[in-house]
Amino acid sequence: MSENSQLSSDLVRQKETRKFKARFLKQKNAFHIIGKVFKIAKPFRHYLYLTFLFDLLNSVAELLVPIFLGKAIGCAIGVGNVDFTKITIYSAIMLGCVLLAALFNALGSLTINAYNFKATYKIRDLLFKKINSLPLSYIDTTSHGDLLSRMVNDIDVMTDGFLESFATVISGVESVVGTLISMLILNIPLALIIIIMTPLSIVTSLYIVKKSKRFFKMEVQSQGDLSGYLEEYIAGERVVKAFNHEPESVEDFKEINETYYDIGEKSQFFSNLSMPTTRFINGLVYGVVGLFGALQAIRGRLQVDIISTFLSYANHFGRPFNEISSNISDIQSAFAAAGRVFNILEEPDEVSDVNLPDLLNCNGEVSIKNVDFSYLPKVKLIQNLNLEVKQGMKVAIVGPTGCGKSTIINLLMRFYDVNNGSISVSGSDIRDITRASLRNKYGMVLQETWLFNATIRENIAYGNPNIPLEDVIEAAKMAGIHDFIEKMPNKYDTMVTEGGSNLSQGEKQLLCIARVMLLKPPMLILDEATSNIDTRTEMNIQNAFNKIMEGRTSFVVAHRLSTITNSDIILVMNKGNIIEQGTHSELLAKKGFYYNLYNSQYVKV
Repeated sequence: MSENSQLSSDLVRQKETRKFKARFLKQKNAFHIIGKVFKIAKPFRHYLYLTFLFDLLNSVAELLVPIFLGKAIGCAIGVGNVDFTKITIYSAIMLGCVLLAALFNALGSLTINAYNFKATYKIRDLLFKKINSLPLSYIDTTSHGDLLSRMVNDIDVMTDGFLESFATVISGVESVVGTLISMLILNIPLALIIIIMTPLSIVTSLYIVKKSKRFFKMEVQSQGDLSGYLEEYIAGERVVKAFNHEPESVEDFKEINETYYDIGEKSQFFSNLSMPTTRFINGLVYGVVGLFGALQAIRGRLQVDIISTFLSYANHFGRPFNEISSNISDIQSAFAAAGRVFNILEEPDEVSDVNLPDLLNCNGEVSIKNVDFSYLPKVKLIQNLNLEVKQGMKVAIVGPTGCGKSTIINLLMRFYDVNNGSISVSGSDIRDITRASLRNKYGMVLQETWLFNATIRENIAYGNPNIPLEDVIEAAKMAGIHDFIEKMPNKYDTMVTEGGSNLSQGEKQLLCIARVMLLKPPMLILDEATSNIDTRTEMNIQNAFNKIMEGRTSFVVAHRLSTITNSDIILVMNKGNIIEQGTHSELLAKKGFYYNLYNSQYVKV
């Protein structure tokens, strides 16, 4: 053999080996996914066992129907020899078998539905808990609409495809085995005809599965993209209308929707081929059995009642293959959906703090030493940040957009962990204490308000739901919103609609401020907390803030510099670094970056 021929042969073998490994890994992954689903559903397996029992009893009852039907037909053949007594008995037994089959079928449906619903509930509960334990970085970088699609749609698709289809497969196996045994007992040649022709259905179904698999995976992903776009559009609908962006939004949606349509059309085309194809093959089997049986009957080798029974069994034998074929699309979608669900469930959790102590005594001292942080490894943000904050200090953080102001807040609350360096509160490194105890020491008001669908009282008391109404009213008065609430239809029991759409932006922010004032934490974080409030209301809020900030350490992120002129220290940031720090008067005297920033907001015309 030449060197080139040897090389070519080696390359072919390597290629075939890679294909074999790829197929093996796919099969291994498929069984792994199915195993994980059934492991989660393990506590409810008794429902599955009951389903198998009822399906078995249903199959036995259905198999008895053709036998007694054939016997009744045999008694009716012949002139003057009709035995009406036996016909009546066989018909009554046949009717009883039909009723029993219907009863066991109904019971099997109830138990498999119970199994499916309970498993769905548990998986959805696990996924929600998982989302709560994921790092905030994962939530920030994942489409919220896509997460919603996985939580609702994908879990339903996964459990319907795996659990119900699995029960269908088991029921089909029971039916096939029972029918096969019955046919072999009655007539071996006719049974062999059915057995020999049955693989045509299996081969056809496997071919369709292979062709449609990738389309179902793409379909589920496209559904997630569609949900993500819709969630984003509905949340920002006012902005879309304000910028007259409706035509462009329609085109964007049309493009995503067309992709979903095209992929869905292809996947459904292939999956829908299975049912008519297998039915054609079953019809072919039925015809061959009938023809062969008729020829045998003419020659006196076979009785008519046996032919009748076999024709019923031919349909009965092919029906499980039809049912399994009709579930192919569900199973394919289930694999794709399961991959998306388990991608979240297998994401690493936040670093556990279960065994860490709580931060019990907090005097408000914060120490930031040599901190480096960036959201993306290649994009530098905060570098070598150092800051010492004493108890009760009011620290203002200012600077241009993207300089790292809000990032400092994320690090202080430990929404993100520093890459290098350390942050300490009251002498304890925040990585050495529980997150809950750390965050309990902060009261935070952000520029972006968040209210949930509940009463005004429940929204204000979100951090402490059992607090008396009197304390809620006191907090509302401090925030300057009590008079407004008293004018509402049900006062403090007035329902806030989803997202607070029945309130103005300023009113929503005042409720969030009242929420923090109710807790009276030792430290405060105010991230543009008065940005959506009119000047007069802002003055009242600032007075309230000054009261609750007395003796408390406060971090105030501000673009409106007039709100932070009385701060103990102002940190001026640019490109992740503190470039200036001092009091308002000291920074103005330097006539540097802060001086230019401050005067740019108060240019005299």
